[in-house]
Amino acid sequence: MATVRTTQELFSLQGKTALVTGGSRGLGLQMALALGEQGATVVVSARKQNELDDAVATLAANGITAYAIAADLGQDGAADALAQAAIDKLGHIDILVNNAGASWGAPAEDMPAEAWDKVMNLNVRSVFLLSQAVAKRSMIPRGQGRIINIASIAGLAGNPPGTMKTIAYNTSKGAVINFTRALAGEWGAHGINVNAIAPGFFPSKMSAGVLSTMGDRLTAEAPLGRLGSDEDLKGAVVLFASDAGRHITGQILAVDGGVSAV
Repeated sequence: MATVRTTQELFSLQGKTALVTGGSRGLGLQMALALGEQGATVVVSARKQNELDDAVATLAANGITAYAIAADLGQDGAADALAQAAIDKLGHIDILVNNAGASWGAPAEDMPAEAWDKVMNLNVRSVFLLSQAVAKRSMIPRGQGRIINIASIAGLAGNPPGTMKTIAYNTSKGAVINFTRALAGEWGAHGINVNAIAPGFFPSKMSAGVLSTMGDRLTAEAPLGRLGSDEDLKGAVVLFASDAGRHITGQILAVDGGVSAV
C-alpha cells in the first residue's frame, strides 16, 4: 500500500531548485522567499546587479541558499543565456517563475508602437523563450517540472472608466493567461505542470503611481477591503511549485482580494 504523505511533506520543497525572474524586489522577491522558506535553492534574476545583491542578502538572512544572475530578458539571446547560467549554478531547474514584466501607461490612441513592442517583448515573448529554454535543457529530459507564470487581473478584463490606460499591459497579460493553458496542454505529457497567478493590486514599484492616486478607491472596491501584502502570494506560489499541486495544471489563480469576482 502506498504511503500517503502529510500536508507538511506535500508542501515541502526540500532538495528542489527554482529560478525566479524579476526576483530582486516586490512580488518576485516575495515568491523567492516563499520557495526558499520551503527548502528550495533559488536563483533570482533581474536587470540591476545592486538590487540582486540586496535580494540575495535578504534571502541569505532568512537561511535560504540563493544566487543572482543579472539579465535583461528584453534583449535577444538573454533567455537562452539565463537558462544555461541558472542550470550551471543549480544543476537543473525544478521550478521556473516567470515574473519579470513591464507596463506602459498611455491612452490607446496615443500608445507609441515602440512602447507596445517593449511591453509585449518582455511580458510575452521572453516568457515563451525562457520557458522553452528551461524545458529543453532541464525539465523535458528529466520528465518533470513546474512553470508558474505571473499574469495579472488586468489580463482578465479591461480597466474601469477613469482608471488606468494600460492597453499593452492588459493585452500582454491576457496572452500570458492563454499561453499558460496552451502550454499546460502540450507539456503535461512531459510531466510539466504549467499554471499562472493573476495578482490584483499589490504595493510595488510598478504600481506606485496608480496607488498614489487611486489606492483608497481600489481598496474600497475590493470585497476584502485591502490591497495585497508581502505575504499574500506565498501560499499560491508554493502550492503550484510543490507536490501539493501536482494534479493542478493549466489553471489561473487570481490573488486579488476578490476584485475579479465582482
